[in-house]
Amino acid sequence: MEAPKILFVDDEEKILNALKRQFLEDDIYIITTTDPLQALEFLKKEEICVLVSDNLMPGMNGIELLFKARSVSPDTVRIMLTGYVDVKVVIDAINRGAIYKFVTKPWDDEELKSIVFDSIYRYKTVKSMKEAGEDDLYLIAQTIEMKDRHTKGHCDRVAEYALMIADALSLDEAIKEDIKYGAWLHDCGKLGVPEKILNKNSSLSYEEMHIIKKHTVWGADVASSAGFSERVINIIRYHHERYDGGGYPEGLKGDMIPIEARIVNIADIFDVLTSDRPYRKKLSIDEAISIIDKDKGKVSDPELVDIFINQIKKG
Repeated sequence: MEAPKILFVDDEEKILNALKRQFLEDDIYIITTTDPLQALEFLKKEEICVLVSDNLMPGMNGIELLFKARSVSPDTVRIMLTGYVDVKVVIDAINRGAIYKFVTKPWDDEELKSIVFDSIYRYKTVKSMKEAGEDDLYLIAQTIEMKDRHTKGHCDRVAEYALMIADALSLDEAIKEDIKYGAWLHDCGKLGVPEKILNKNSSLSYEEMHIIKKHTVWGADVASSAGFSERVINIIRYHHERYDGGGYPEGLKGDMIPIEARIVNIADIFDVLTSDRPYRKKLSIDEAISIIDKDKGKVSDPELVDIFINQIKKG
């Protein structure tokens, strides 16, 4: 298999040389340039998995390059590496899909390599998802799930519970297929979350929780890049929204939350409650039902909760 290609762009040769040294022992093909226009030419001619660009460069800054790169090579994972961070500009670029992540100079070697390798994995995953049939997609979902050792079987069970609700609503087969795929992939954004956070056995800090919450947006971006339907993307983006508007990422309320996401929200919560987690033992089915019922109208859609509880009690 051909080594993944990484493109580094910086107006300082010494920075590029330092970046290259980080990956001398890895099976990666490194391309470097000080010229953003040349970088765009590389993107047109080569299959570049990851683009890492400085921001403050003469002629064209990194933000502009990364936006242009999205049009030239949309599947390339784009990272900004910079010594000066305008947080508002960076967040805007992330939200608009130009940047996957950013790293500040001077960089931490371990962090930089981890982000680059995660980005290579993300690129390969998107490419695989684009070409996958149903069986392949299921295997991809299981592979993504392995990143978090506490969630074995989670995506499969969430799909099962979600389809129980979909069946009770007599939704058509195309919608149910999207719900199944969305449930399988609802946590695919965890590709962008460091494993040390996912597998932490103690309470998360505010900063770590903020990173965790970004997985819905990152995951929706992955699914969008892979060409999935709007319903699948909605599930991934909105399954942590709350019925009372207190969820994330957008604080949607009530029927503003797409029904497919409201369905998977309930299925996800139920499976989390009835599974062991590092911070607590699993609850019984009756205990989980009691919590979901008590929180209906606040966390989850009350009508869908009643349907789900009725289906679970049947069987």
